[in-house]
Amino acid sequence: MAVEDEGLRVFQSVKIKIGEAKNLPSYPGPSKMRDCYCTVNLDQEEVFRTKIVEKSLCPFYGEDFYCEIPRSFRHLSFYIFDRDVFRRDSIIGKVAIQKEDLQKYHNRDTWFQLQHVDADSEVQIYRKASKQYTGVARGEFPPFPENGRPCSLLPAPPNGRPCSLLPAPPNGRPCSLLLASPNRRLCSLLPASPGTAMRSWCNVNQDADVCAVHGCYPDFTSSQGKVHLELRLSEVITDTGVVCHKLATRIVECQGLPIVNGQCDPYATVTLAGPFRSEAKKTKVKRKTNNPQFDEVFYFEVTRPCSYSKKSHFDFEEEDVDKLEIRVDLWNASNLKFGDEFLGELRIPLKVLRQSSSYEAWYFLQPRDNGSKSLKPDDLGSLRLNVVYTEDHVFSSDYYSPLRDLLLKSADVEPVSASAAHILGEVCREKQEAAVPLVRLFLHYGRVVPFISAIASAEVKRTHPQAGARGQALLRLHFRVPRRQTLSPSPFPRDPNTIFRGNSLASKCIDETMKLAGMHYLHVTLKPAIEEICQSHKPCEIDPVKLKDGENLENNMENLRQYVDRVFHAITESGVSCPTVMCDIFFSLREAAAKRFQDDPDVRYTAVSSFIFLRFFAPAILSPNLFQLTPHHTDPQTSRTLTLISKTVQTLGSLSKSKSASFKESYMATFYEFFNEQKYADAVKNFLDLISSSGRRDPKSVEQPIVLKEGFMIKRAQGRKRFGMKNFKKRWFRLTNHEFTYHKSKGDQPLYSIPIENILAVEKLEEESFKMKNMFQVIQPERALYIQANNCVEAKDWIDILTKVSQCNQKRLTVYHPSAYLSGHWLCCRAPSDSAPGCSPCTGGLPANIQLDIDGDRETERIYSLFNLYMSKLEKMQEACGSKSVYDGPEQEEYSTFVIDDPQETYKTLKQVIAGVGALEQEHAQYKRDKFKKTKYGSQEHPIGDKSFQNYIRQQSETSTHSI
Repeated sequence: MAVEDEGLRVFQSVKIKIGEAKNLPSYPGPSKMRDCYCTVNLDQEEVFRTKIVEKSLCPFYGEDFYCEIPRSFRHLSFYIFDRDVFRRDSIIGKVAIQKEDLQKYHNRDTWFQLQHVDADSEVQIYRKASKQYTGVARGEFPPFPENGRPCSLLPAPPNGRPCSLLPAPPNGRPCSLLLASPNRRLCSLLPASPGTAMRSWCNVNQDADVCAVHGCYPDFTSSQGKVHLELRLSEVITDTGVVCHKLATRIVECQGLPIVNGQCDPYATVTLAGPFRSEAKKTKVKRKTNNPQFDEVFYFEVTRPCSYSKKSHFDFEEEDVDKLEIRVDLWNASNLKFGDEFLGELRIPLKVLRQSSSYEAWYFLQPRDNGSKSLKPDDLGSLRLNVVYTEDHVFSSDYYSPLRDLLLKSADVEPVSASAAHILGEVCREKQEAAVPLVRLFLHYGRVVPFISAIASAEVKRTHPQAGARGQALLRLHFRVPRRQTLSPSPFPRDPNTIFRGNSLASKCIDETMKLAGMHYLHVTLKPAIEEICQSHKPCEIDPVKLKDGENLENNMENLRQYVDRVFHAITESGVSCPTVMCDIFFSLREAAAKRFQDDPDVRYTAVSSFIFLRFFAPAILSPNLFQLTPHHTDPQTSRTLTLISKTVQTLGSLSKSKSASFKESYMATFYEFFNEQKYADAVKNFLDLISSSGRRDPKSVEQPIVLKEGFMIKRAQGRKRFGMKNFKKRWFRLTNHEFTYHKSKGDQPLYSIPIENILAVEKLEEESFKMKNMFQVIQPERALYIQANNCVEAKDWIDILTKVSQCNQKRLTVYHPSAYLSGHWLCCRAPSDSAPGCSPCTGGLPANIQLDIDGDRETERIYSLFNLYMSKLEKMQEACGSKSVYDGPEQEEYSTFVIDDPQETYKTLKQVIAGVGALEQEHAQYKRDKFKKTKYGSQEHPIGDKSFQNYIRQQSETSTHSI
C-alpha cells in the first residue's frame, strides 16, 4: 500500500529476523526460569508475535517477519514478555528503534540492550491507578499493586458457571458473562493479549491462555497522535490602569490518538508551569473519537506587576517568560475506577513568543519524561535482531522507461553477461540483492523464462570440462588466475551433479521465481501432510543415542517411514499442479544440461531436482514456518522429525547412485534401506519428466478448496434477523479459493458463507463509522460485511488477498461507500437508500494471480537504487572493459571479480546504465528540492517532534548524491 505524495508513491516495508535474547533477569521464584516471547510493534501497535520459549533465560527464536507498512510510524519496537499463567504476562524490557535510525542497523545482526518499560514513558502500555481496592468479596476488586503489575487471577469453577467474585459493572448489573473455558483452569481480570481489543464488560478470549475480563488494564492499538495548538501573548490594561500580559492557549484539534480498549474518550489539560507557579485548566471530554475537535481557548496571566513602568515591565516579562512553559497532557476518560489513561504530552517554552506574539503549530505527542529515575539497562539482558527497512519513492511509469527497457531486453543480448540485468548481479555485494527485483520485474512483464534460460545456459556452458584458449581468457576475467597458470582443475564445477548448486545469479533467480510463482503450489502440496505430522506428534527418533526412555527404535522407524511415504507421494503426485512458469524454466534447464553433458543420461533429471527438491521442497519441510506452512517454529520433537523427513526426501529426489553413502550418519543409511526400491526412483523420474515437459496440459479445472488465509477477527452482526442486535463478535474467518466463511471457533461449521463470485468489492471502512480502527468491508449483493482486523498489517493482508481472489468477478463494483449505513442513511454521502450507488471510486485493480501481485515501477526503482548504491563498482567495471590491460597485459587484481565475456558490448551497456541512473538521480534530487521549498516544519504533515523530517532538513544543507 503506497502513500501518494504529489505524483510520487511512497512504499515502506520491513523484514525482521528475531534471533535470540540472552541474560534475561531470573524469575523471583524457585525455578528462576521464564517462558518468554517477543512482539514486534509499529509504535505501540503489535503486528507480530513469536512463539513462547519455555523455561529459559536465553530464549532462541529464529523467526522471520516481513510486512508492507501501510501507514506512517515513528518507532519500531520489540517487547520481551514473560508468560504468566496466574496473572497477566509481564514485560521484561523493550528495544525501540526510531525510524530515522533504522538505516544504521540495515541488514546487520545487532545486539540491543533491553530497556526498562516505564508506565508514563510508554504512554499507552499501562494505566496508572488512582485508587486501591482491598476487598475481594461481594463484587469488590482484588488489590491493585502500586508497581503497576496486574491483579492476581481468580479461579474459575470447573463447571463453567459464572465467576461470582468479580465486581459488578458500573451500571450495577451482576457480572454473568464470564465463563470458564473448557480447556482452561483460570480466568483473569486482564486482557489476555495486548493486541486484542475487547468491547464488552466481560469477554472470553477463546484462543488465549486465559479467560479475560475487559476493564482492568487498557489495550492500545495505535501511535501517540498529534495536537494542533495556537499561542497568543497580548497586553491588557485593566480598569485600574494596571498592565498585565495574558497568554491565550487554543487547543484546536488532535489526530490519531491511541485507541484504549476499543474506544477513545479524550480530553486535554493545559498547564502554565514555572519555577513558582502551576495553573491548570481542562477541556471538555470528546466521546468516542480519536480525532477530537476541541477548539477551546484558555487564558493565563503571565505577568502581574503592581505598578506599570516600561523599564521594569520588560525586565520582569523577559525573566518570567523565559522560565515559563505550556504543558498539554492528553488523557482518556475512563468509565472505571482506576483512573484515566495517560495518552501523551507536549511541552512548549514561552520563548517561542519572543519573535512574534502569536504562534501556531502541530506537535507530536511525546512520552512523559522519566525525570531523575536511574535505570540500569544492563540488568535486563539483550536481544539480537536483524532489521531491513526499505522505503521506495516511486515516480510515474514514464520516468523509468529508459532503464526498464534496457533491463527487459537483457535476455536478447549476446552474450548475456553484457546485459544490464547480468551487470547488476556482478556489482551487487550479494546475488540475492539483484535477484529479487529482477525476477519480480521480469515476471511482471512476462520475460522471466527467457532471461533465466539465458543466464542458466551461460552457467551450464562454464561447467564444460574442456575449456579452450578463449575459455581460459574468460576464466581469467572471473577468477584471479595468472595468465600462464594451467586451468586444471577448473574453478568451475565439472561434475554435472553439482551444476546450479552454487550461489550464482541464475540459481538465485530461479529460487526467487519458485518463491513467487510456486508458494501456492507448495501449500497445496505440503500443508496437509505437515499439519498431520504436527498434530499426530508420533515419536520418530532413529538415532539410538537420542532415544528417550520407553521409546522403541523399530516403532520409531516405522512412524518415520510412514511420514516419509506420505510426504514423498504428495510431492511426486503433484506434477499436474506445478505452475506453468516453473515448468517452462525447468524445461530450459533440462535442455541446456542435456545438450552440454550428452554422455550423462541422468543430467536432465539432476539439473531439475537440484531446484525442486533441494531448494524448494526440502527447505519447506525443514522450516515450515518460513514458508507459512505453520504459524511458528515447531516444537523440538516435531522439528527433529521434519529434519529426518527432509534429509530422506532430499536424497530420494537427488537420484544419487550411492544413496547410502550420501548420509554421514550410519542410522540414516540404515533407515534409507526402506527406500532402496526402483519404484521410488521411477516415481521421481516420472515427476521430473512431467514438470519439465514443455506444452503440458493445464491443471484440472475442478480442484479441492485450498485454504488461502484464516484467523480470528471481529465482525459486526449483519442483522439478517429483523429484530437481531447488530453487535460485534469475535469469529474465526477462513478464506479458500471457493468461498469466504466465518465460524464461531476454529474447526466449527461455518455460520455464514460468501461465495467468491459474490464478492463485489473489498475496501477500507472509514474509522468514524464505528469509532474503530483497522476495519474493512466485504461488499456483496445484499449487504456489506464489516470486519475489524487485529492490526493495520493484518487488515491490509486480508484486503489484498480478498481483492485478488475476487478480481475477475464480472459484477465487481467501480464505486462504493467508504462509510457505513447507519440510522437510515450512508454516513459518507448522506444518501437515505441502502441501495444507493457508491460515492467513491473503488481502489485500483490487482492481477487475479495471487502470487504475482507486482508493481513494475517499484521494482525498477529498487534496481535504480541498487545501481546507484554500487555506482563505484559500475565505474570500475567500465574501466575494466576500457582498459587495455584486461585483455592484453597481465590481469589487474581489482578487475578480477567481474565476468566480462565481451568487453565492447559490456562497455556499451554500462554507459547506458550509468546514463539512465544519472537521469533518475536528477529527478529525485529535483523532487527533494521542490518538496523542501514547500514543506513547513510544524505543519500537519510534519509536526514538531518529527525527527525524520529534522534529519531531512539537515540533509538539504549538504549535497545529496543518493536517492531519497
